[in-house]
Amino acid sequence: MIHRFPIRVYYSDTDCGGIVYHGRYLDFAEHARTEMLRELGGKQNVSGSHTSLLESEGLVFVVKSISVDYQSPARLDDLLEVQTTLESAKRFSIVFRQTVLRDGLSLCVLLVKVASINMQTHRPMPLPAWFVPAFTSAT
Repeated sequence: MIHRFPIRVYYSDTDCGGIVYHGRYLDFAEHARTEMLRELGGKQNVSGSHTSLLESEGLVFVVKSISVDYQSPARLDDLLEVQTTLESAKRFSIVFRQTVLRDGLSLCVLLVKVASINMQTHRPMPLPAWFVPAFTSAT
């Protein structure tokens, strides 16, 4: 499954030359993962919002590691697409491949490892039972 998330580059995303700050790609990827979680949850008849997962299961997702490969700059007013795919999944963590594109051209590729944590104990917690199957069943 490929989740697609459109995002526009705003002035606040750029330097004085109109080039996107390197750190903003992390924000773009975070926004895409958040909306993907909502969408996947909805398809499983559960709320996939971070608030709902915290309240119902005491679960939060935390970024454990990120690898970023910057390939070409994005610019002010560009319409970008963040494509998110499941790279791998284990009991307590998942790795996403996120590619930021402009008109099909890859600008940045991120590998993001996210861990599932119990908010009370701050210890690893198994991913929700619906989570990984939602990826495999989505088309």
